[in-house]
Amino acid sequence: MTISEKSAYLKGLMDGLNLDTTTAEGKLIEAMVDLLGDVTKKLTDVEDTTIAISDELDEIEEDLDAIEDYILEEEDEYYDDEDEDDFDEDDDYDDEGFDWGDEETTVYEVECACGNIIDFDEETLEKGSIICDNCGETLEFVVEEDEE
Repeated sequence: MTISEKSAYLKGLMDGLNLDTTTAEGKLIEAMVDLLGDVTKKLTDVEDTTIAISDELDEIEEDLDAIEDYILEEEDEYYDDEDEDDFDEDDDYDDEGFDWGDEETTVYEVECACGNIIDFDEETLEKGSIICDNCGETLEFVVEEDEE
């Protein structure tokens, strides 16, 4: 028996007993049965909303799975099409696999006292210092202009 059915059953019992609702006890029982009916309606609304939200979330999950599958297929096709013989490790990639691109970017390299080699660009050079990600030491450098 559902909670709605139980609430309706209690309401029916109260009506069937022909309680005198003018007495204090009758008023109390009638108020309690009415309150129980209101709570039952709210609970039913919450359950219905929860079911609707759950269904929507299931649909969203299916859509995301489809998108993920599509993206992974695209990546697989991209990597399958590349000729591995054409890949040169010295091409524009650093140790982390970052592609510096075809731009004419100057990449600088400095070795920290701890032995860590750090690559950085012109913008970092202009700042005048860099922090070693291995030991945390600040490496400072001075840029001197060539006089020609």
